[in-house]
Formats: sequence, structure tokens, C-alpha cells
Amino acid sequence: MTSRVRELRLVVTAADYDAALRFYRDVLGLDERAAFSSPGGRVTILEAGRATLEIADPSHAAYIDEVEVGRRVAGHLRVAFEVADAPGVTAELVEAGAELVAEPTVTPWNSLNSRLEAPGGLQLTLFAELG
Repeated sequence: MTSRVRELRLVVTAADYDAALRFYRDVLGLDERAAFSSPGGRVTILEAGRATLEIADPSHAAYIDEVEVGRRVAGHLRVAFEVADAPGVTAELVEAGAELVAEPTVTPWNSLNSRLEAPGGLQLTLFAELG
């Protein structure tokens, strides 16, 4: 079966638009696809590579938090970005204003994952596949 959905777009409403745009575009390095303005407002669409929608039940979400952080911390929404250098990108994002929730740690599924609280109130997992 061919999917009718052609793109997944996560929309973040950030009170400090400029800080969030700088963080995701300039520091994390997401490419800008388009930018638009409306009377009194702005939006920028950033490319984030391949997108997937991961559905987890509460027990599995708690397990992931336990592995990555050591306790339940995420709300019902968390965004994960695959990067080549999880420790390096984690440090860059913290320097750019993200709050470190958990240092990079090796997971049972053989990736190196860190957890951040990012501008716009998003919990982020940065992960690098190890094998």
C-alpha cells in the first residue's frame, strides 16, 4: 500500500521566535525550506531529513525515559534527531540555550542518546547510531 501522506510536519509555537529559529536553524543546522510572514507574525519551515512518526504506549515511553534520563521526564511529545556526533551536538545545543536533561548514554538498542529541553518547550533526544 502506498502512503497517502507525503510529509510529516511538526509545528512548534515558540514565544521567542528568533531564539528558537536561531537554535534549530543556525545551531542544530536544519536547512531553511521557506519563510512566510503574516500581519504581525512569522513562520519558517526547516528541513529535518527523513521524518517518522513513532507511537509509544505510556509504559514504553517511561522505559525510554528511564534509559535516557533515569526517570520519567517527557510529556506526551518528544522530538528525536539523528546526528553523527551526539556528544558534540549536545554540547553545542546546550551552549546555544538548551537545558541538559541527561548526558549522552549508550542505550540497549545500541545508540548514543542525550536528552535536552529546547527552546519552544520541546524535549529533544539526540541520537547517534553506534553499529
